[in-house]
Amino acid sequence: MSRPCIEFWFEFASTYSYLTVMRIGEAARKAGVDVEWKPFLLGPVFLALGWNDSPFNIYPPKGRYMWRDLERLAAKYGQPFRKPSGFPRNSLLAARVALVGADEGWVERFSRAAMKANFADDRDISQHEVIADILAREGLDAEAVIGRAQSDANKLALRCQTERAAELGLFGAPSFRVDGELFWGNDRLEDALAWARGEHPAPVMR
Repeated sequence: MSRPCIEFWFEFASTYSYLTVMRIGEAARKAGVDVEWKPFLLGPVFLALGWNDSPFNIYPPKGRYMWRDLERLAAKYGQPFRKPSGFPRNSLLAARVALVGADEGWVERFSRAAMKANFADDRDISQHEVIADILAREGLDAEAVIGRAQSDANKLALRCQTERAAELGLFGAPSFRVDGELFWGNDRLEDALAWARGEHPAPVMR
């Protein structure tokens, strides 16, 4: 019998994706649920919604709330946090590398390291040398991996995955899909894992 599985759609520039990336692996293993890691780009999704920037930048009160909320939640989860000096950072290279990692089995450890670099160490993950250093520290052949990530086939694969996110109706990150059900937000991780385990609360009848 196959194990339950959730799709995890995440963006390296997304603040709340940071929190989820840092905790989903352990949470899913404890729940007995497999995770299908789905890096994608929010930029094209936001453009389709008429936004040319993060909504946290477009709406300053929402942005101020988000940064304070992130501080509280990072402390709650025991995760380091430092507000990036640039936000949102270009996440294209990181997403391409993660897509290779999803195929080769190291996506979780790379994603955790890249997210920590962005949201705890304030390193610019759009830069080749930063991503190369992260890969090397993970014991990977950095230039070979980046070469595969920058191949035409992998570029197309990320474009298709981002288009698929829009087709599925995703509008933010992190998002989770389980048997056609969509769960959005870091605070819905536990609900998504429970749903994958078959724990579907019955609707309250009046």
